[in-house]
Amino acid sequence: MGVCDAIEHYAPVGKPDAMNAPHLPKVAGIDSTVPSPAHTVAPARATPGSPSVTPPHAPGAVLQDRLAGWVSDLTTLHELTERLARTSSLADALQELLRAGASLMGARRGFVVLEPGDGLGPDTTAGLGLARADLGHIETVPRSSMSYGRILDGLPGGEGEIARPDLLSEEGLDPRHREVAVRLGYAASYALPLRTQAEARLGAAVWLYDEPAEPVERQRHLAGLYAGYAAEHLTRLVELERTRARVTTLSEELLPSRLPRVSGVQLAARHRTGPRGGGDWYDALPLPDAALGLAVGSVTGAGPSAVAAMGRLRASLRAYAVMEGEDPVAVLSDLELLLRLTEPARSATALFAYCEPALRKITLAGAGHSPPLVIGERRTEYVETSLSAPLGMLACWEAPSVEFRAQPGETVLLYTDGLLHRTGDPMDRAFSRLHAAAASVPRALRADPGAVAGHVLGTMLPNDLDNAAGEEDVVLLAARFE
Repeated sequence: MGVCDAIEHYAPVGKPDAMNAPHLPKVAGIDSTVPSPAHTVAPARATPGSPSVTPPHAPGAVLQDRLAGWVSDLTTLHELTERLARTSSLADALQELLRAGASLMGARRGFVVLEPGDGLGPDTTAGLGLARADLGHIETVPRSSMSYGRILDGLPGGEGEIARPDLLSEEGLDPRHREVAVRLGYAASYALPLRTQAEARLGAAVWLYDEPAEPVERQRHLAGLYAGYAAEHLTRLVELERTRARVTTLSEELLPSRLPRVSGVQLAARHRTGPRGGGDWYDALPLPDAALGLAVGSVTGAGPSAVAAMGRLRASLRAYAVMEGEDPVAVLSDLELLLRLTEPARSATALFAYCEPALRKITLAGAGHSPPLVIGERRTEYVETSLSAPLGMLACWEAPSVEFRAQPGETVLLYTDGLLHRTGDPMDRAFSRLHAAAASVPRALRADPGAVAGHVLGTMLPNDLDNAAGEEDVVLLAARFE
């Protein structure tokens, strides 16, 4: 017997069920292993003359039934908390919280408002069975009239759970609240605060009933236990989300805020920071004699330390490029010496290209980096570069440079290995996919380097980047020569 049936069948004497839901609500996403939402209609009384399976006053029968119900409750609670613990993103955890609460209390819809009390965010609202427009309607209701508003704003009556079994019959109900409830078709609500054991406010969850209803005491108890665990789990995910946001902000601030304008060439870049924050970078800087320096690279590791190392390496490369940019091998040699002296435990890949836009001439050198890709009307091909080790791997790095010319209208695409790794494919297949993605750029988009880079990125990683295999950063730098 599942917990929800046990809740109904073994309800303590003298505590009648208050909900009156005529049908079992179905909640999307709940596995069959988890009991379905609870019946809240009181069990039918036995008709006169019907057989009785268990004598009403059999010794130990009540205790046995209660023990069976408690075991069922604990099993269900364990299953639901295990499912919540397996969520690794804040959005997934909020959805699981709403689904589990709906299953425990027999609700069909609900929403959760995440609003940490320290004011550092992230502030968000997620719904179950409610479209974004529905949530928008709810947000138009004055907060003081809503259960979640009382909880989050510390208003009277918002210290704990808030049950509103018959909203439309409440005296003094806000007119806008009444209008929204009628529009969305809910007649009752039950709200729980989300607080940690340290009493830190995190948010509030609200479940909605289509008809006047109220969860019974046993359902409230289970939901309260689950909400306490969920608050602790959500707190950890909130901290992780904040850390990721800080690393992403730091990474973005260390990269060029805008690309330079250089006669004869158009530039565009695309950058996505991985979940943990990595050390991929790109750069474009004007050089003497109307030249242009282009660079992409990546340092090993992830997190704030890798981002900081990336910033130091990029700043150093800019200095070396200004002094001896016409010799890309010398630029990378100096960078390798600096890395070995200042970051002995870290290695890096890098590619530096010295461009003369008037001649459409590019001289480049790479250290353990993937070759650039030339995209044009008549060709889509990788630039042949010599094999070389990453910076910091050998006692003294050196590799020959490569020189080639771009045709008018061609785009040279520089990128980091994260673009290949996050496809989840072996490297040879990833290179083939990149070549196919570049060759498939529509002719109408080829005059815009930003559109070229965007098409390649979207084709290589069609799904959300955070869900792609791997955790590396992704960098693309496109230069179209006129």
